[in-house]
Amino acid sequence: MSAKDNKRLGRGVEALLKGIAGQNPLKQQINYGNKEVVGSNEIKDTSDILRIPIEMIEANPFQPRMSFDQEALNELAESIKTFGLIQPITVRKKSANKYQIISGERRYKASQLAGMDMIPAYIRDASEQGMLEMAIVENIQRENLDPIEVAMSYQRLIEECQLTQEKMAERVGKKRASIANYLRLLKLPAKVQHDLKVGILSVGHAKVLLGVENEREQEELCDLIIKNDLSVRQLETKIKKLHENKKEKKEASHLPEEYYQVLEHIGKYFENNISLKRDNKGKGSITIKFDSDTQIQRFLQALNEAKFN
Repeated sequence: MSAKDNKRLGRGVEALLKGIAGQNPLKQQINYGNKEVVGSNEIKDTSDILRIPIEMIEANPFQPRMSFDQEALNELAESIKTFGLIQPITVRKKSANKYQIISGERRYKASQLAGMDMIPAYIRDASEQGMLEMAIVENIQRENLDPIEVAMSYQRLIEECQLTQEKMAERVGKKRASIANYLRLLKLPAKVQHDLKVGILSVGHAKVLLGVENEREQEELCDLIIKNDLSVRQLETKIKKLHENKKEKKEASHLPEEYYQVLEHIGKYFENNISLKRDNKGKGSITIKFDSDTQIQRFLQALNEAKFN
């Protein structure tokens, strides 16, 4: 093969590679380059997208998200470098050269990391209360808030925006019962809320823990869930047994002394899996739970020995 042929082959491979790269739409950035920059013309349609210099944008003081995962921000920044900012942010105009974020602060922070000098945005008119409501509702619907952040966002909508649960359900597109369940999470002890917030405790577990009145017991059960990797069903069983034991102890506390002797003597053959109920008239029942035939045989042997002694 001649040098000329080699050169032609090289050009052909180069053209082929360029063609493949150019045909990959996933490597094309979202192009807002044809959009106007703010200030170039008077805004007529707030549903349109304009480009805003990043130094003219400030964060939202009403942002319901309290923390941003740095690793996730870095990943989003890399995505923006590759594809551009696919979803524009939403801002309100504060002054001639200042815009404040209504929603999209995570995208704004990632765009800063990506080195963008312009950000595509929708510009909306909003009062501070309206802005707060929009920011919270948008975050609840679109961001991956943890359960406690969702609950606190609902609480803010009630306290700061004077929304009822019915109105809030309409705003966020959720059932009122779902909102009420989230709000109940804020009644849990701080430790349980923390474990729920960082993701080592599920909402399902938390809902079951709400059925326990004592905060110390809620915290102890929370530790037990994490330590033993208990399922929600296993937790329910634990709490049911806890309630039964409390009830038995309460009932047992009113028994005459001789009844305790019966529980002690018989219970030792069944690992104390015995309960006794008695009403004020002296009527009642004894319940014995056994784990094997061996326990019954051991108890029967003790009865026989006592009979012949």
